[in-house]
Amino acid sequence: MKGYVHLYTGNGKGKTTAAFGLSLRAAGAGKKIFFAQFVKGKIYSEIKAVKKFLPDITVKQYGLKCFIVDTPKAEDIEAAQRGLQEVEAVMASGKYDLIVLDEITIALFYKLVPLEELLRILKKRPENTELILTGRYAPRELIAFSDLVTEMREVKHYYTENVKAREGIEF
Repeated sequence: MKGYVHLYTGNGKGKTTAAFGLSLRAAGAGKKIFFAQFVKGKIYSEIKAVKKFLPDITVKQYGLKCFIVDTPKAEDIEAAQRGLQEVEAVMASGKYDLIVLDEITIALFYKLVPLEELLRILKKRPENTELILTGRYAPRELIAFSDLVTEMREVKHYYTENVKAREGIEF
C-alpha cells in the first residue's frame, strides 16, 4: 500500500490529538507506529496510555521539560537535531508503517532543524510508509510537499476565559 504525507497545522487545538487518533487506528489494523515528539519533553496522558495499552506504538520525545517561549537554548537545538537523525534511521529501517513527527513545524519555526534537511529525509522514506507531520506555522514548502493538509482553525476556546490546561483533556 502506498504511503502518503499528512500535515495537520493551524492555530486550533487538535493536531497532536488527530495524530494520536490515526496512530490508534493504525495500531488497531496491526501496523507498527513510531511517534516522534519534537519540542515536547513532558509525559502527557496520551503517552501514559500508549505505554500501558498500545505496545505497537513507540513514542520518543526530542524536547526539554518546558516548551520554548522565546529563544531556544542550545539543548533545544541538540534535542531536535538528535530526533531528526533518529527519525531518519527509523525511516530507513523500514520497521514502521506509520511515522509521526509531532510539532515538527514548531521545530522548523524556531530553527531547531533546517527545512532542507527535513525535506531531504522525508523524500527518502520508503514508499509504503505513511507520514504524519504536525504543528503550527507550517511553511509553504512543507504544505506543497504534503499529500493531505488539514488546518485546525480556532473558532472559540475556553482558555480565553483563563481555563487552565486539564489533565486528561489538554495534557
